[in-house]
Amino acid sequence: MWWLLVTLLLILVNCRGESTYLIGLGSYDITGPAADVNMMGYANMEQTTSGIHFRLRARSFIVAEPQGKSLVFVNLDACMASQIVTIKVIERLKSRYGDLYTEENVAISGIHTHAGPGGYLQYVVYIITSLGFVRQSFDVLVDGIERSIIQAHENLQPGSVFINTGEILDASINRSPSAYLNNQEEERRRYKYDTDKEMTLLKFVDDEWGPVGSFNWFATHGTSMSRTNSLISGDNKGAAARFMEDWYNNKGFESHSLIKSGAGYYKRPPRRISNIINPYFHEHRKELMEIASTIQSSPGRTITSVAKRVRRQEASDKPQFVSAFCQSNCGDVSPNVLGAFCIDTGLPCDFNQSTCNGKNELCYGRGPGYVIINNEFESTRIIGERQFRKAVELFESASEQLKGEVKYRHTYIDFSNLTVELSQVGESFTTCPAAMGFAFAAGTTDGPGAFDFKQGDDQGNAFWKLVGGLLKKPDEEQINCQDPKPILIDTGEMHEPYDWAPSILPLQIFQIGQLVILSVPGEFTTMAGRRLREAVKEVMTSGDKDSSSDIHVVIAGLTNTYSQYVTTFEEYQIQRYEGASTLYGPHTLKAYIQEFKKLASSLISDEPVEAGPQPPDLLEKQISLLTPVVLDATPLGASFGDCKSDVPADSTFRQGDVVTVTFWSACPRNDLMTEGTYALVEIFVESTNNWEPAYDDDDWCLKFKWSRPSKLSARSYATIEWQIPDEAVSGVYRITHFGASKPLFGSVNRFTGSCSAFTVT
Repeated sequence: MWWLLVTLLLILVNCRGESTYLIGLGSYDITGPAADVNMMGYANMEQTTSGIHFRLRARSFIVAEPQGKSLVFVNLDACMASQIVTIKVIERLKSRYGDLYTEENVAISGIHTHAGPGGYLQYVVYIITSLGFVRQSFDVLVDGIERSIIQAHENLQPGSVFINTGEILDASINRSPSAYLNNQEEERRRYKYDTDKEMTLLKFVDDEWGPVGSFNWFATHGTSMSRTNSLISGDNKGAAARFMEDWYNNKGFESHSLIKSGAGYYKRPPRRISNIINPYFHEHRKELMEIASTIQSSPGRTITSVAKRVRRQEASDKPQFVSAFCQSNCGDVSPNVLGAFCIDTGLPCDFNQSTCNGKNELCYGRGPGYVIINNEFESTRIIGERQFRKAVELFESASEQLKGEVKYRHTYIDFSNLTVELSQVGESFTTCPAAMGFAFAAGTTDGPGAFDFKQGDDQGNAFWKLVGGLLKKPDEEQINCQDPKPILIDTGEMHEPYDWAPSILPLQIFQIGQLVILSVPGEFTTMAGRRLREAVKEVMTSGDKDSSSDIHVVIAGLTNTYSQYVTTFEEYQIQRYEGASTLYGPHTLKAYIQEFKKLASSLISDEPVEAGPQPPDLLEKQISLLTPVVLDATPLGASFGDCKSDVPADSTFRQGDVVTVTFWSACPRNDLMTEGTYALVEIFVESTNNWEPAYDDDDWCLKFKWSRPSKLSARSYATIEWQIPDEAVSGVYRITHFGASKPLFGSVNRFTGSCSAFTVT
């Protein structure tokens, strides 16, 4: 029984004076369908998944106060949280743990990668481009979140939490500076930068095992990967998490006080097989090649275990180290730090509208990888690396310990008609039913839209108003409420076949000692986030002004559900993309501040808050138009897993080279390989006469790419690219592909295939 476990742990905590809390961390694979599913973020219907850059994960931490309350924070390598996902996760947790974990003390937040499968949100406007609801995307998220929380719960042990902060100056710029400049000059002068540069990091230290993980919050968009990328990727924040987890696991093998430059600093720990192969290889290379070529894949290999075998080489009772890079108020913040330029002329884009000769389609932001090779993977690595470096610095120097009660408050608010009292002027305003403006369709410099839409459009045009009016023509009251936003789609008043946009939003506040986490269901801009944090901090320190410097307030963006953007009133007037995507009108931010101040006050006074109206559960109403896998086939004379394109005979490669192999394959939707892999680099170990796993599709150096010769073809192939990393040891290698094929009738059949052996020197 869970209550017995918690009781025993509480007794241990009381016996150990150094512990502050019970802490537990967990992590689980949420990669999802790697074929045919539209990616969530850019709303580009042509951007569908076709392979894996690296895998996605749900990472969770639990902090429990001895003989008190507990809370759960989940960070997803996904574009955003989803209301229906949150609802179903909470249902499962209640079934498993009773009232221990509920919607009040569980927060589920997305990192905002634009390179993950979509179709898992429940409102129409967010799943149009994915051809409706995608059950596989939804199921893998619900399962993965639940399993990561179960891990964290089962890992609960006495421990402490430390906090640290620091600035990152080169991982973000403001992509809508003209809107930011519309904020009052006096307010802007209070800040050195037009984006928040501060990272706030938590370090979790188990009394028995020592450090077991870290979570941090920093504002930058998950748009280092472009709108044309089709490989599943955690973008810069997912990359940073990979780098830090591998860095920590590497600490036992080399000094961790120095972060290496280049690609080597986040490498895997040297495997024990390296010591077997290295001294022997050069003398017996030809002999090893001959032996290796005769050793085939072991029959009956358990496919779903291979990724674990690669990433967790050293068996230990110690909990795995979990590191999460969470999202904050990233609304107007871009990782494409070189700025926005016209792709036809190379000149900077128009400052106010981000256009090139009046066209928004030509204006793109440039990431740091542009300077070298115009490579989005390199931009992702560099921005991830910069966050990772700062996180390591903060992790190693963290000394301020969180002490105090664990508290939380949660409420649901109907934002479609909320009265906002402005006490300073003695007036009140109301929010509006959700609506999206013309500049929404213009996109941003991270991913421009199409047609003749432009950012900064506060007028609209008759043609597109007519088109939008065919869906739902807004009435005069809605037009006036949303002013100066010209309404393109009146989503909040569209309910067929079910709701197009949310109206009831969850607001949530966590407190762990001197840390306060504000869970917001959207993307706050830089200044909007600053105002919210300051308002809450003022309430939290109202009874003790001397404690104001001790309180840390962070915003956890895109949490529990998704409702697009939140700008300041002044930024809203400019109607750039973020203002046009602020659904509930110009007073949306004031409404958030008003309601969060109420939650903060209830924490201080220890008074309960009203639960509010429940959001709808629309799972049974979902429609899916995504075609299922009907049949997989291979050419006559070929079998699944056979090489379509092998390595050249007796090939030799060096570090830095790219090894490319193509296999006849089948649709990855047949088996998501959760906690497994589609691609494996194996090294031959002469002492055991076996192939041992070295790298898989969760590694930065390995890309799994899937494609068809034509859209309706039953044939498909998998191309696996391995860029040999600097730390790869000399030896005999091969690349193996795992898959599952679907016959016209019957269940799927799993298969494996390997290329010819080759050497790395």
